[in-house]
Amino acid sequence: MRIFQNEVLMSGNEKSNNSPLPFRAGDAFWGNIFKKDRSQEESIIAVLRQVPLFNGIKKSGLNELVKLIHVRKYKADEAVFWEGEPGVGMYIMLDGVVAIFKETAKKQHEELAQLKRGEFFGELALLDESPRSASAIAQEDSKILGLFRPELIDLIEKKPRLGNTLLFNLAALIGERLKRTNDELQALWNKLEDSKVIT
Repeated sequence: MRIFQNEVLMSGNEKSNNSPLPFRAGDAFWGNIFKKDRSQEESIIAVLRQVPLFNGIKKSGLNELVKLIHVRKYKADEAVFWEGEPGVGMYIMLDGVVAIFKETAKKQHEELAQLKRGEFFGELALLDESPRSASAIAQEDSKILGLFRPELIDLIEKKPRLGNTLLFNLAALIGERLKRTNDELQALWNKLEDSKVIT
C-alpha cells in the first residue's frame, strides 16, 4: 500500500470498502490505458522495422528509440515543414499521407512524392541544420513520428553502440541515395547526348 497526499491507493490484491477513491490500482480502467500505450509502442516498433535507418537494431534497441521518438498529429493541409526552413530531424509516416512539394522558378509548387505508412523523409537533418530542400504538407489527417537531432546526439553519448549503428545506417542510406541520383543524372546526360542537344 502506498500513500499519496493523504489518499490511500490499495494494491491490486488489496480490497477495502473504505477507500476514498472510486477505483483500485489494477482496475480495468487503468489496465486499458496502459494496454493502449503498449499497443501504440508496438505499432511504432512495427513501423521502425520498415525503415532502413533502423536495420540490424534489436527489440531492446527499438524500445530505447521509442522513448526518444515524438508522435505528432497534423491536420489535412497542415505543413510539417516548409522549404528553406532549418532542418531539425527526420519524420516517419505512422498514419495518413504527406506530399513533398518543391517550389519552381515560377513560384509554383511541384509535387515530388506522396508518402504513406512506413515511409520517411528529412533524414539529412539528423546531420546538420541545412535548409529544407522541399516542403512537406499533410494531405489528410496524419500521425507522424519525429526523431530529432538533439535526441540522436544524446543517444550517441549515452548508448554509443546503438547510436553508432544509427549513424552507420544513415551513412549507408545517404550513400545509396547519392548513387541513385548519380545514375539518374547519367541517364539524363545520355538522353541529351542522343538527342544531340549537347554537341
